[in-house]
Amino acid sequence: MSMLKLPGLSGMVEVISKERNLPKHAVQNALREALLKGYEKFRKTYRTEEINFDEEYFENFDVELDIDNEGFRVLATKTILENVENTDHQISLAEVREVAPEAQAGGTVVVDVTPEQNDFGRMAAIQTKQVLAQKLRDQQRRLIQDEFQDLEGTVLQGRVLRFENSSVVMAVSSGFGQPEVEAELPKREQLPSERPYRPNSTLKVYLKKVYEGSRRGPQLMVSRADAGLVVYLF
Repeated sequence: MSMLKLPGLSGMVEVISKERNLPKHAVQNALREALLKGYEKFRKTYRTEEINFDEEYFENFDVELDIDNEGFRVLATKTILENVENTDHQISLAEVREVAPEAQAGGTVVVDVTPEQNDFGRMAAIQTKQVLAQKLRDQQRRLIQDEFQDLEGTVLQGRVLRFENSSVVMAVSSGFGQPEVEAELPKREQLPSERPYRPNSTLKVYLKKVYEGSRRGPQLMVSRADAGLVVYLF
């Protein structure tokens, strides 16, 4: 099978994992999704026939990372047919039977469609880099939602990081040894008697909401004024 080289892949995954507080598998998932978008850009650029690239066109494509050999492959699951109309989604029965004589029409086969190193192109590489940043944010958002969803309505230890407009951005953790993530303490959830908050000061906060979907700013909202915190403290 062919492979497109990504020199330094293993080290890059390690660095991003530490910088973003993401497990390596989450970084790899984001990279796979970004590389697939890069391949889509390549395929649309190098099309040899008139094709309608709708939203579902590339659903049968996948990217396989090879961390040890620092590269990736593009694979396509194709339907075996006697007469092929679309080579991205279909493959001829005669071609498959050259390597698998028992193959039957109507089945599927995974085909290596990795482009040549020089063909992948600068535009596809730029597309991959741009999409990777977004996919990493998506992975962080999903992990935060999964990690804190069951903790909504509980009390966490918070640490003041910085101030944005009238809100306080805090660092909270789901438990001992877990990485810290950012949470917003809006003005309406603050206690006037406590202001101004001091950077790096720690205090108990009530996890009021875990936002779903993408949004600007922290995915968590905490409170110092909610009755739930009062019940916990007393």
